Amino acid sequence: MKTVYLAGPEVFFPDGAAITAAKRELTRSYGFVPQVWNEERDWPSDKFEIGVFIARGNEAVMSDSDFIIANMTPFRGISADVGTAYEIGFMCAQGKPAFGYTNDSRFYGQRAAEDFYGGKVAPDAKGVTRGPDGQMVEDHAMSDNLMLDGGMHLRGGLVARPPAGTVLPFGDLSVFEACLAAAKRFFATAS
Repeated sequence: MKTVYLAGPEVFFPDGAAITAAKRELTRSYGFVPQVWNEERDWPSDKFEIGVFIARGNEAVMSDSDFIIANMTPFRGISADVGTAYEIGFMCAQGKPAFGYTNDSRFYGQRAAEDFYGGKVAPDAKGVTRGPDGQMVEDHAMSDNLMLDGGMHLRGGLVARPPAGTVLPFGDLSVFEACLAAAKRFFATAS
């Protein structure tokens, strides 16, 4: 059975443990083994060293996993959680299949224009959409930065999204389940 690293910002949520448990159960129902980092260890006492300890543990689990499914729903801004973005890149750099999902159906360019610039964007003389600060608004019809979506696509994965116009709560796992189904199809055809 294929092992999967489940990435996302759920650890920060008040109901994160329940969401993570539900995701692990769904993952098993699709025939995958969710990798779990054993947190029952001797933790360092220094805050910085705790961070390094967690990073080392997560990288070890990712290295032992066959693929990744990442929650790319915008977190504390218009983009995916930065730690999750790192984990996607880490797995892609190892040449492993990568899948993602977002509960926000809007493409990155739309979120940047609406949520960051408050709709105050306009094309420049060359037709490039820019904010009032002159910065280009990346719009490649992708769920997030082109390196995230593109990296997943180049390894046979995808980023699953809800139907257009939909923003689902973080705890809604319907798009996560669609991502599991896509991963199952990928591995069925890869063997």
